[in-house]
Order: sequence, then structure tokens, then C-alpha cells
Amino acid sequence: MTRIMPEREVVVVGFGWTGAIVAEQLTEEGMDVLALERGVWRDTSTDYAVNNAQDEVRYRYRDELFEDLSRETLTFRNESDQKALPMRMLGSFLPGTNVGGSGVHWNGQTWRFLPSDFQARSHNVERYGEDALPEDMTIQDWGVTYDELEPHYDRFEKLCGIAGKAGNLNGETQEGGNPFEGFRSSEYPNPPMDMVASPLKFADAARELGYNPFPGPSANMSRAYTNPLGVQLAPCTYCGFCEKYACGNYSKATATTTILPALMRRENFTLRTGAMVLKVEKDGQNTRATGVTYITDEGEEVFQPAQMVVLCCYITHNVNLLMQSGIGQIYDPETGEGNVGRNYAYQAMSGASVFYDDFAVNPYVGAGALGMAIDEFNGDNFDHTGLGFVGGGYIATWQTNGRPIESHPVPDGTPKFGAGWKKAVRDNYNHTIGVGAHGAVMSHRGNYFDLDPTYRDAYGRPLMRLTFDFKQNEIAMSRYLTEKVAGIANAMGGREVSVSNMKVPYDIAPYQTTHNTGGHIMGETPADSVTNKYNQSWELPNLFLMGAGNFPQNPGYNPTGTVAALAYHSMAAVRDQYLRNPGPMVQA
Repeated sequence: MTRIMPEREVVVVGFGWTGAIVAEQLTEEGMDVLALERGVWRDTSTDYAVNNAQDEVRYRYRDELFEDLSRETLTFRNESDQKALPMRMLGSFLPGTNVGGSGVHWNGQTWRFLPSDFQARSHNVERYGEDALPEDMTIQDWGVTYDELEPHYDRFEKLCGIAGKAGNLNGETQEGGNPFEGFRSSEYPNPPMDMVASPLKFADAARELGYNPFPGPSANMSRAYTNPLGVQLAPCTYCGFCEKYACGNYSKATATTTILPALMRRENFTLRTGAMVLKVEKDGQNTRATGVTYITDEGEEVFQPAQMVVLCCYITHNVNLLMQSGIGQIYDPETGEGNVGRNYAYQAMSGASVFYDDFAVNPYVGAGALGMAIDEFNGDNFDHTGLGFVGGGYIATWQTNGRPIESHPVPDGTPKFGAGWKKAVRDNYNHTIGVGAHGAVMSHRGNYFDLDPTYRDAYGRPLMRLTFDFKQNEIAMSRYLTEKVAGIANAMGGREVSVSNMKVPYDIAPYQTTHNTGGHIMGETPADSVTNKYNQSWELPNLFLMGAGNFPQNPGYNPTGTVAALAYHSMAAVRDQYLRNPGPMVQA
């Protein structure tokens, strides 16, 4: 028998970055907010304290901070005519769980998207013509512009104490910053991190080739910082345990280190853990959400009524909840009808390793967002005429770690095991620099989510099915970027260079990046999207969806900054417009 709880004004499903932002904004407005998190409570000072061993086996290989695939996973295939099989081990992407979500184990690379990224279709058509976009490419404009999001980017950067150097301050180009970025209304709240040998070597080579290197925007603290909520963060110690690990030093901006210390003191906020939400419930007329049904760790089914529901899960779970709840029409690639599950996109990763004889890099002195980058080949910062693709990516050297189990770069031709492999690891561990390309992926007709007809999860629901492969546009784009990577790597003066191209077809097994997008995309009309520009469901106006699932395609940057800006933009509209007149909001 289902237990029915007292109604709450707002229920937030999932408690990572966006869940915390939504809860903080709405409780500040005076609303009664309940957050439901499937995982357990985790606190920086107790669970991730500085005396906690950053154990590679525990965190990287036994998935301490990641979701449990024995309870809920997805099936995967490259093409629609293949049989999809369940993903039994985490690989290509690493969704988080527990309080704080994936943000607990992120690197902290915090970008703003380019202004043209938000008009991906109209901008490219205007510059290159309709023929530049393949028939099966389904990119579209977002419905929101960079100018509208700029104050929300600024707010998130101040919340996190992002370290960096502005390149475009109110339209004026600034020395040492990214000259291609959209305008900033203010400088970064903190100066750039102190650079180490590897990114400095990259920057020198890039500069010699005529590029404009700049420090990567970092959520790793370059100095002590107190954010607008009064929460204090400490300087980064460059320990090299950011990605896949939690920071116990309060030196990495996460929801748990920037928002929770203030939010948990508010009497109108409640956080309930061990609550696995299975379904969004609707009224009989399918006009509004009435709450959510979840199951506790003890197996009890609970219905939580709410006047407003906000889904803040990782994109695969947001999309799955829509499908399991019968909200919106599931996308059909044959007919092109339906929007739920449409426009899934990933990112295109490639790179090169530069090997030296005597140049020491000390890779263990690192941080998740310690690096230098160039943006000459990102978005539409360069002329694509005749190249056969749209999109691009940034190129950078990040010195993130020298973890001994995970980090053992060796040149091409090295034996896979034995004495030869051991010698190569020993000789090259302290003498290798990586240069990487982080490329965009455009959305295509054949890349999507739907429900698998064969496999079910631990709760008896059909597993969600992912169909994805890199298309010719991304293959050509990545090949072009990788050539630029190789040019910089060869200019860095090493003994030899090993180039790693993007693997085709896409393989879900090896880790690449946790930057999945699409599936509940935003747009200008219900015909081409699941939500409006405020992340409000077209179908159920008291349902809001946060996260990278709103992206109609995936630009060439890490998504977290834009995910957060969209959440702040959405909540500003809720506070200014929706609460005065609950219902569909006017798209100004």
C-alpha cells in the first residue's frame, strides 16, 4: 500500500548542482521545498575530510561516488538495426549519486558557451547556407541567448569563486584572456591558478604558432574565497585528486561546498535521502503534475504530493522519468515525431602525448582545472567554408593528476605488459605532457533515447535504450581538431609525439567524458522541444526540468557552467513570473 505524505509546495528530484541551486533560490523566495535524493547523505567535513585516503581502487575502480548499475542502467547500441545490450559497468560516462551528485567528483572546468552556440542552426545557415547542414542533422536554436544568460553565468561564477582571466570585459578585449568569448559584465572573482610546467610549455608553443593561450576557468580555488552565501572556500593544494574524487579541503566548488552550508540552515528546506523516484504523477486531465512516487531504501512506496515538481537528475534519469511517467511523446527516428529522447549528443575527444627525455613535469602536482587552452578552433571562431563540418572545440593541456594506477603514459610501440612495459612507464611517467581536443557533437536523427523492449530495471520498469554513434560531421571535425593538436604537440619540443584520434565507432566501455546532453531539449515551440526557454514543460506547466538534457546539441565546452546558468535563469523566471501567475510562462 502506498503511503501518502502531506503536500509540499515544491519537490525537487535529485540533489546535485541544479537541485541545490533550485532549492536555494526557491527557499530564498520563502517557498517550502523538499528535495529527494536516491543516494545517502555525504558531508565534506566527515565523509571527505583531509585525512581521508584518496584511494584509487575505492573511488576510481570500485565506483564509490558513482551510481549503482545493478539497480538502474541503460542498454546501448550504435545503430537502430542493432540489438542493444545492458551497460553492466560504468565506462564512457560516470553519473554520480548521493548528496551533491556528479558535481562532487567533477574536475571544475567551468566554461561559458559562445554566443553563436545558442543559435546553432540560424547562425550556421546564415553564414554557410542550408547545404552546410546535412539532412539528418537535427540541430536547432535554443530559444535563449547568451545575453540573457550572461548575468546567470556571472552569478554562478561568483558562487563558485571561479579562477580565471576575462578576455572580453563589457566588449573590451583583455590581455591574457580568451579573446573569442562572449562579453562578461565583470572579471572572474578569483585570479587564475598558478601554472605548472606542462601548461606553460603548451602555452609557449601555442603562442609561437600565432594562437592566443589563456588559463582555463577553474572551480579549484586559486586563493581563499568567501562566496555571496557567506560560505568559505580554501586555496587548492594541487593534490591531483579532483576528477572521480571528492575534495576534503573545501578547495573545489561543488553544491556541497558552496550551497549546502547555507541551505541546510533554512527552516523551509528539507532533504530526504534514500528516496528513489520512480514516476511523476499527473492529474486526470494531464494538465499538471500532482507530485512524485518514490520507493525508500526499505522498499516502501511513497507518494509525495507537490504543487510544483522540478527534475534535477542526471540527463539519463530525467529523460527516463519522462518516459516512465508518460509525459510527452517519445521520439520516433523513423517519422521524426515526438521530442522526448530526441537529440542525444556526446562530445568528441582526441589528443596527443608529448614525450621528453629530461624535461620533468611532476604530474602529481595537479588540479582538475589547472591548465592553459586556446579557442581558435571552437564553435564558429574560424571559417568552416569547404571543411565539410560545423562545430569545433577547444584545445588544452590540463595537468589534472599523476595517480599511479590510472596514469602511465607510454609511447607507441611499447609492449602491453612485462619488463618492456614497466621500463617505459618508469621512463615516461615524469616526462610526458598531454594535449587534448574537447570537441562538439551535433545532434542527428539517429542518435536518441527510447525504452528497451527486452530489459527491465530492479523496479520492474523498462530500461532506457541509448542509440548513438559519431556521424560524418563529427568525424571530420575531430580529424581537423586533432591535426591542430598534433601541430601544437610537435611544436612543444619533445622527443616524440603520439597522437590519439577519436575512436570510431563510438564505444561505451572506456571512460571519455561525463558530458551527455539532450533528451528533453529546450526550444521555441512545443513542436520542436520538451521545455520552453525557462526549462518549463510545455505539457505540464508546473513541471520543470534542469540539466544538460535541455541542450539541443552539445557545444565544444564542458557543460556545467551553462547547466547552472540555465537553472538560475529558470528560477529567476519562476520567481518573477510563475509564482504570480502559475501556468505557462510568456517567452519574452
